[in-house]
Amino acid sequence: MLAKRVADLPVGEDWIFEPKWDGFRALVFRDGDEILIQSRDEKPLDRYFPELHGPLRSVLPSRCVLDGEIVIVKNDGLDFDSLQLRLHPAASRVKLLSGQIPASFVFFDLLCLGDRDLRSEPFERRRRELESLSVSPPIHMTPATRDRTIAADWFRRFEGAGLDGVIAKPISGTYEPNKRVMLKVKHERDCDCVVAGFGGIRKVIALWLVRCCSGFSMMAARCNMSACAQASPMPSGLSLRNS
Repeated sequence: MLAKRVADLPVGEDWIFEPKWDGFRALVFRDGDEILIQSRDEKPLDRYFPELHGPLRSVLPSRCVLDGEIVIVKNDGLDFDSLQLRLHPAASRVKLLSGQIPASFVFFDLLCLGDRDLRSEPFERRRRELESLSVSPPIHMTPATRDRTIAADWFRRFEGAGLDGVIAKPISGTYEPNKRVMLKVKHERDCDCVVAGFGGIRKVIALWLVRCCSGFSMMAARCNMSACAQASPMPSGLSLRNS
């Protein structure tokens, strides 16, 4: 289930608000002793976060499916750069990093409990079922509120902690995979940047995103990009856009 970006928090009593975590979206499947951590695009993440298996087994029901976010907390804030380091191909490096920068899991939806498929249930009910579970660090449950004033306060205060904004979920909404039925309000930051690169005829070999700190650096980057563009046009179908 995905979110559509909007400019402001929705008004009314039909919404439940949650912080938007800056991590790796993931599903957790448990069936007895078997645990599967799966990315949004259905790729297994278990080998990258072995330290989560024990805590998940200790707190989750014996059969369940939950939706949430893998995060790393450092210095009282979220550290997405450290999280990206955890996706390493070498098993020895994965083991080392699991001890040095361990991950946490924050759950925000319950999709299955025992033999019950909850995806067709309204989110309000799924949230109550989620809150009935007992969790402990490094497994967490996201806070939630129906109070728009509290959600707006979260949006202002949590930016410095690395959170990405606020999510609004319709209280009557069912769980709809790959559909943008939630709303998200994200923090916006302005920054002057230039994309520069080089390549051959109709082939881009490398691109750089340059943050400009002075008028001189801006001018130099523009000149380099202009020369590159004349020598190597951007291939059709290639675009740079905000996610």
